[in-house]
Amino acid sequence: MNVELGKVGNLKGEIVLPPDKSISHRAVMFASLAKGKSLVKNFLRAEDPLSTMQAFRNLGITIQEAESGNVLVTGKGLHGLSEPFDVINCGNSGTTARLISGVLAGNPFFSVLTGDDSLKQRPMSRVVLPLREMGADISGRAGGKYLPLSLNGKPLKATDHSLPVASAQVKSCLILAGLYADGTTSVTEPYKSRDHTERMLAAMGAGIGVHGLTVSIAGGPHLNALDMSVPSDFSSAAFFMAAALIVPGSEVLIKSVGINPTRTGLLEVLGEMGAAVELKNRQDVSGEPVADIYCRYEGNLRAVKVGKEKIPSIIDEFPVLCVLATQAEGITEIRGAEELRVKESDRIKAMASELKKLGVELEEYPDGIAIQGRTEPKGCDVESYGDHRIAMSMAIAALVAGGKTTIHNASCVDISFPGFFETLRALHR
Repeated sequence: MNVELGKVGNLKGEIVLPPDKSISHRAVMFASLAKGKSLVKNFLRAEDPLSTMQAFRNLGITIQEAESGNVLVTGKGLHGLSEPFDVINCGNSGTTARLISGVLAGNPFFSVLTGDDSLKQRPMSRVVLPLREMGADISGRAGGKYLPLSLNGKPLKATDHSLPVASAQVKSCLILAGLYADGTTSVTEPYKSRDHTERMLAAMGAGIGVHGLTVSIAGGPHLNALDMSVPSDFSSAAFFMAAALIVPGSEVLIKSVGINPTRTGLLEVLGEMGAAVELKNRQDVSGEPVADIYCRYEGNLRAVKVGKEKIPSIIDEFPVLCVLATQAEGITEIRGAEELRVKESDRIKAMASELKKLGVELEEYPDGIAIQGRTEPKGCDVESYGDHRIAMSMAIAALVAGGKTTIHNASCVDISFPGFFETLRALHR
């Protein structure tokens, strides 16, 4: 599907966005490992979380869906999963593939993980190698570097891990493997990554501790079933925040968005840029901080420098931050982001290539990008690279570009945000 967009007058309105993808994944996964019935309210029915749901159905878990968006999971406990009859297809979801690897490594049966062409190119050795240190029996393509992976589950031993790169997926995988290990497993990161796993497992009664950059988990706990509500996804909200901040005359209120501090580095960056962003109606929902986000155009964005320590908390917002940089005074530089070269696409290369097509002056580095601001992009044909965040970011850039912009293969937005283009058009005034 190709989508054509052009410059708009302004964006006005109040919107409620899809539920958080990261939390939706974990809610279904952890509920499956608990004993009893868990109600997950406001589950994200997008391709990635649905891959996680199907994976656990393949492992013998009963999961019922309601039209209201609620999901009822009947968990069987840590040791209640069944050997899958067929290969588990993780689709495009790195979260599904990496987190479930930690679970399957400790269960006493054979399983195979695969995914789509994109996921088969993403590195899995970052979870395979530390799992092997715990005694996991894992084989895969290129020695376990890529999917497909086969796992012969067996008892694991507790290990202290030190991660070279901050990654919530790798950390969560090893925490889940730690549930099946004899003793206490610890994971230390160089910087703090998103902590939804720690919050949710703590609420479910796991023996989890957090001390600075180190998370520890005691093996063999009984996880309690839990009713939980998923807030709106901050990463989805970021696109509409950016749109309101760069389209003249815009005012947008985004309701009930998760503002977990390990996810909202973009708010700090926007503060440095001088953006008009306010958090209203703060509250706590199922252990996660939530607020309404109000954004308005003031036309005074300024360039910033973003370093490696900030990358884990803006890892999903990098593409749309690049778009914001095109409208800021000065040169915005983002460095220490080499992790972005192995996401759904090489996001550094993708944004550099497509922004250049729009006439933006920039310099690409191995670990980031520098973008000259106060540019009026010129509409043209751009590619999504099959990456939902690239597609949505180019849609935001199109709103301030002269002429028409056509985004090719835009249907990939359904991976995280079904209805994205309809929501965007509803704000046009």
